[in-house]
Parts: sequence; structure tokens; C-alpha cells
Amino acid sequence: MVDTVVIPVKSFSSGKRRLSGALNPDIRARLSRGLANHVASTVVGAGLVPLIVTADPEVAEWSMTTGFPSLADPGAGLDAAASTGVGWVRHMGATWLVLHGDLPLLTAEDVGCLVAVLEAGGSVIAPSADGGTSAIGGREPIEFSFGSSSFHRHLSRLTDPGVIARTGLLHDLDSPTDLVSSSMTPRGRWVAELIGGI
Repeated sequence: MVDTVVIPVKSFSSGKRRLSGALNPDIRARLSRGLANHVASTVVGAGLVPLIVTADPEVAEWSMTTGFPSLADPGAGLDAAASTGVGWVRHMGATWLVLHGDLPLLTAEDVGCLVAVLEAGGSVIAPSADGGTSAIGGREPIEFSFGSSSFHRHLSRLTDPGVIARTGLLHDLDSPTDLVSSSMTPRGRWVAELIGGI
């Protein structure tokens, strides 16, 4: 059964550094918060509970005030944060699902597709357009290895994996090009509004 989705979230103030040439620090922080809120709220819209894993006090406070449960991240990077969340979910006897917190076009239907594969008995993975991993889930723990080309690394570690390629999962937001492309779609206009136009 899948009822909780692990969402690792970095510091809002230090996130999205690859956008530093396009956005000032205050707007980058606003965007990071907006992305995390969008992903967590979309998970809620899919009927699941978002579990925020973070080492940052500001993110933990945001999580508390918005009503999203959170766990303390050991502060050793994304792999450790994902492992911490997965450990908690497995301790509760549930199937785990890790979802990145920077998916501006994510929909509840995207999340539902991931859950459907897991509840059918397999593991699941969703690539990002640049070869990373936007979502990954299963029953048994694996060694996480997020970053460049992580999709193929993770794929080889899963048992009976289903691959989900959907716009909301393929399109993460890391670069100025990602920022423009997401903002120009009807589903992503909220991004342009959040940062004051583009």
C-alpha cells in the first residue's frame, strides 16, 4: 500500500543556484518554496500524504505551518535524505515512493500513475528529461545515487521496474531554459506569476 510520498527539500535560500544568472536570491528562494508547495499540494490532491525530509529549519517551519509532516534530514545530501524518508515509510509497513520537489508541471494524475504501478506489485521509476530521476519507488530499499544520469543507475537497482514518462515528471526545474519552458505552458503559468513574469 502507498499512502506517503517522501519529498526531500533543500534550503529555500540556497536552492536553485543554477538560476543565479536569471533570478536574484530572494526570487530564487520564493521559487524554491513555491515548487515544494506545488509538489506537496499535488501529492495531497492525489489522496496521499507528503513527507518533507529536510535539514533546513526554515523548510521545517514551512512544513509545519502548511500542515505537511516532516522528518529531519541528516544533512548529508539528497541520497541520505531519500534514505531517511524511505526508512521511516518502511518502518510503518508501507511501500515507499520518493518524489523530487522541483516539478512545476506535476499533476495528481502523474502521481496516480506512479502509485498504480507500485500497487500492482512492481517498482517504479520516472526519468527527468536530462537523464536524472524525478520519482522512484518500491518495496525493498535500494542504494540511492541521485545526480547526473541517475535514471540508469537507479533502473539497474530496481526489481521489475515500471518506467513512467509523463510531462509532469520529465520536466524538473534546474536551469534557465527549464524556467522559461515551464513558464510558457498553461500548466506552468503559476511559475511566471510567482516570480513576477518572465
